[in-house]
Amino acid sequence: MKNLFTVTLGLLITLSASFALSSFTHITPEYYEGKWEVTVFDTPQGTATIPMRFETEEGITKGFFIEDASGTEKEMTSVTITGDNLVAYFNIAGYDVYISMVKKDSDVTSGSLMDMFTAEGKRV
Repeated sequence: MKNLFTVTLGLLITLSASFALSSFTHITPEYYEGKWEVTVFDTPQGTATIPMRFETEEGITKGFFIEDASGTEKEMTSVTITGDNLVAYFNIAGYDVYISMVKKDSDVTSGSLMDMFTAEGKRV
């Protein structure tokens, strides 16, 4: 009976340590680098897709987005990556907004715009 208890306890400790270590892994800024098509659903103007691009130089991540059909990139005000989360602030259509994204898989993120509208990003 003691052996069964010891084996079960050892297994539980091993499993909990495994889950704890996996929860401490985080995304590096390089995950977000490159071009993304970020779709924001159900805004008052309907569903909108915003092309975005992120780059990291010397440990600082910068973001860019395309606001209109002209294709001109505008730089975001700030981009912060903490753990798995990316938060980017920018001004679009005269509004100061922020978008937060979290890795869903290798080429897809999920998140929200202003914590009000669901957003999904797909790597281009």
